[in-house]
Amino acid sequence: MTPSSAERLRIVVIGDVINDVLVKPTEAITPDSDTAAVILACPGGSAANQAAWMAHLGAETVFAGRVGALDADYHRRELARAGVRAHLAADPDTGTGSIVIMLARDGERTMFTDRGANLRLRRRDLPDGLLDGAAVLHLTGYTFCEPPLLEVALGLLAEARSRELAVTIDPGSAAFLARMPAGEFLRWTEGAAVCFPNRDEAAVLTGERDPITMATRLTRHYGTVVLKLGSEGCVLAGPSQAPVRVPAHPARATDTTGAGDAFCGAFLSRWLSGRPDPATPATAVDLADAAEFAARIAADVVTRFGARPV
Repeated sequence: MTPSSAERLRIVVIGDVINDVLVKPTEAITPDSDTAAVILACPGGSAANQAAWMAHLGAETVFAGRVGALDADYHRRELARAGVRAHLAADPDTGTGSIVIMLARDGERTMFTDRGANLRLRRRDLPDGLLDGAAVLHLTGYTFCEPPLLEVALGLLAEARSRELAVTIDPGSAAFLARMPAGEFLRWTEGAAVCFPNRDEAAVLTGERDPITMATRLTRHYGTVVLKLGSEGCVLAGPSQAPVRVPAHPARATDTTGAGDAFCGAFLSRWLSGRPDPATPATAVDLADAAEFAARIAADVVTRFGARPV
């Protein structure tokens, strides 16, 4: 599963770090009174989760982000535990981003989000030479959703393109995409080697609802589209190949938080394994293998609490 050190290609990930608070009632909710629940605090954040899975599964992974000063050591340790080399700016004035995640009986969730210090990430927070030696730059849509963060994202994309690095994108949030000017996200991320939208994000980006149609439309902008469909698996599509469905692995869901992040991290770790140049198109067989592997990892994640490797 893990490539040799000679074969490892470095992925640089920039984005959100979050304190997740998971709440799963263990009985019917009683309004205006107490309801018994399982409540857990876990490290999270879409980009940080993806970086953790990439590193855990063998990719050389560097992560950069911004957290509250009180949590900086904790998040550095958690990322290092997964194998990530983390550069975290410690914000003295604003706390780490937080999400309260309400879990339903089937593991689906509703999220209440305060992005905190993530919104204060600036280019000066990123170390000089961050992209030196990298093969891939990976970004999530959260880094495009506020003007100061957008400057960071666009600057990194320009630098990656000037270095001829492969770029991979996870759009991240249908709600945030819907607030952007129509077509802007596609324009900003045009030409990315791989894009990982889920069903709702793809619907916002294309105005369509059918998965095959959405995936096909998005190949006008990206080298490969991996459309995540949760329990229905995913659709793989590229400009020169017909869309292919890859089924999900069956699983009894406890917590779906981070399943898409695990899928993305697993796909990229497999996609890069042993490849001499990620900028060249992968074969249909390679992509299907990466998707099947990612589906297997995601199916395991939903059976337990938390979004990170254990």
